[in-house]
Amino acid sequence: MNKKFLSIMLMAAATTVAIAQVTPYGWRGPEHNGNYPDKGLLSQWPEAGPALVFETEDAGKGYSTPLVVGDKVYITGLNEDGTQEVFQCYTLDGKKQYTVEYGSPWRQSYPETRTTPAIVDGKAYVISGMAEIVCINIKEGKILWKVDGGTKYQRQTGMWGTAECPLVYDDKVIYTPCGNMTTMVALNRNTGEEIWKTRAIGEKSGYVSPIMIEYKGKRQIIGSTCQTVVGVNPDNGNIEWTFDDWGPRHSGGGGGRGRDNIAPNSALYKDGKIFFCHGYDINGFQLQLADDLKSVTCTWRNETLDTHHGGYVLVNGKIFGSNWINNNDGAWCCVDWATGKTDYETKWSGGAGKGSIISADNKLFIYDERRGNVGLVNPTPEKFDVVSKFRVAKGSGPYWAHMSINNGILYLRHGEYFAAYKIK
Repeated sequence: MNKKFLSIMLMAAATTVAIAQVTPYGWRGPEHNGNYPDKGLLSQWPEAGPALVFETEDAGKGYSTPLVVGDKVYITGLNEDGTQEVFQCYTLDGKKQYTVEYGSPWRQSYPETRTTPAIVDGKAYVISGMAEIVCINIKEGKILWKVDGGTKYQRQTGMWGTAECPLVYDDKVIYTPCGNMTTMVALNRNTGEEIWKTRAIGEKSGYVSPIMIEYKGKRQIIGSTCQTVVGVNPDNGNIEWTFDDWGPRHSGGGGGRGRDNIAPNSALYKDGKIFFCHGYDINGFQLQLADDLKSVTCTWRNETLDTHHGGYVLVNGKIFGSNWINNNDGAWCCVDWATGKTDYETKWSGGAGKGSIISADNKLFIYDERRGNVGLVNPTPEKFDVVSKFRVAKGSGPYWAHMSINNGILYLRHGEYFAAYKIK
């Protein structure tokens, strides 16, 4: 009986998209792929947009996502003078409960807070722009431990510092400092003590939040430096494989090694296949994991979908997201997961551009980074079908924050502003 049960479990693991041991409260939803489990959502919104539940303009400047756990909403931002990143707790009707300063923001280009918390067992884990890894008790709003990961691991970053949301699983929290000491480290999530660190690749970090996958009964962390995608053993930190075969660059450079990639997007995973793409004409790639998870092969490349930093989702066998035409413009795309064929590439009319995307209940929710348009889209491969839209006019800065959905409520932010809308 035990052997039969084990066999069933291993077969189920082979088709798992993301694993249950990873905290369900974190970056881009419970499976860290932009898909949210809500059902029964509105198939069309009122002309003025869905009903507003609450709004507030005291979240502090940031690009992180509002996150709901239980009966509270958590969000990170900057304090009033911009000298500290803060972790904040709100009620479900938008009343602030507390604010705790936890770390130093990046001091150069775009210092606004990036990290969406990972929350598990009453503790939130955040990583500041200067790479302090911090554990916070969410009930009391008190720091339990803090590690200066940037200094300790001699991090090397690009011009936007650390922009990584922590991966939490088992007793570990993951951070990717890169540089000449290590590439990725695992800290004990209860104490902050080091559990393992990988070998160094000697590259700068990307801006990628790593994910955990499972295939053939084995787990692996998929992360990225500025040049190389890596597969890491989650138990001991061994780098099992690397991928950096980017091909010719849009600038005519050779093999993708001419300059740092702007790598901000977490990978998608399904059935042993991994998809990722970056902007700036680096394009999209699908990789096939070997059965022993020790190597990958490229199954296809797509020159249409090269998402800047808005993420992408897999719905009904299709990848949806926006691409990069230039820093201010992009189109919305649909690509077939199995073949890499482009189904459509379409501009959003009315002055909207590229942006972020999430999904739930067989619907797409998109957020234009240029003017703050929020769209409800049918996930059809035939055309870019925007059913409803409204515009967020409050707040400041680019509309770069990814949205989230919880219990029929859509949460979004624009700088210091964030709001909740009833979409059920």
